[in-house]
Amino acid sequence: MANSSTNNAVRQAEQATTPASVSHIGHWPANLELQFARGARGTRLVRNRHQGPLYVQRPFYPEGPDLPHAYLLHPPGGIVSGDRLQVKVQMEANARALLTTPGAGRVYRARPDRALQHQINVLRIDAGASLEWLPLETIVFPDARTRLETRVELQGDARFIGWEVTSLGLPACEQHFDRGELSQRFSVHRDGIPMVLEQLRLDDQHRKLYQSAAGMRSQPINGLFVAGPFAASDLQENQMEALRQLPEPNGRDYIAGISLTGEFALGRYLGSCSEQARLVFEYWWQQLRPVLLQREACRPRIWFT
Repeated sequence: MANSSTNNAVRQAEQATTPASVSHIGHWPANLELQFARGARGTRLVRNRHQGPLYVQRPFYPEGPDLPHAYLLHPPGGIVSGDRLQVKVQMEANARALLTTPGAGRVYRARPDRALQHQINVLRIDAGASLEWLPLETIVFPDARTRLETRVELQGDARFIGWEVTSLGLPACEQHFDRGELSQRFSVHRDGIPMVLEQLRLDDQHRKLYQSAAGMRSQPINGLFVAGPFAASDLQENQMEALRQLPEPNGRDYIAGISLTGEFALGRYLGSCSEQARLVFEYWWQQLRPVLLQREACRPRIWFT
């Protein structure tokens, strides 16, 4: 851990001071493969293979043996030009798990060579299983060049609750995402059929999307919440009304809404505070988890630190 932190500091220093004439610095790819299976003792992490600085330690069981909480750890804290992070999660039949992160992810300013900064998450959930994918926000620094992809593959009656929150630039430091490239895609497939497809692209050709009233209204924080699939009788109108009773703005206005689209509840946030976005998504998660997973919400311990 100490060695990774030292390397991270060196890498950031190199990125900040490298002249434009230097076009190549070593890449740092990382891969993580997790497999959860259910047995006589509940759900266990039966496969934990990693390459590079991306891994999980032992899961926690605050809800008992049937549903572990696991924290995705990336000691460098962010990705730079040429880095490629890939997370693959396999939920075997009837297994349950919750995955989160101990802190925000970061995509740093790209080097002069403009090598892609790439993160791929592939989440496969077999019949009868469930996965909750609840990472903290991803901060995309100005002048980054990144592609962020999350693909969820459901089989049969598998269930999923997840979210992604993205900060464009550093709003607290008044560093806006007025340059750089972002390609972001989130998809959910059920038995090979696409059920949810969300895509965002920001670059010099699409910069007006960020500023326009029909687009992002110059708001730096956006988020997507997904839960499902629900049966037609699972969510009544009074429950949907409750989902729309959102937390108070606390001095920061925002736009958020949730609706039932087909078999999935889809929520969106647009505003200026990543913590506020997470509070909105947590509220929806607390309301929908008992309906979809027959469990009351149990916040991961790492969120309290």
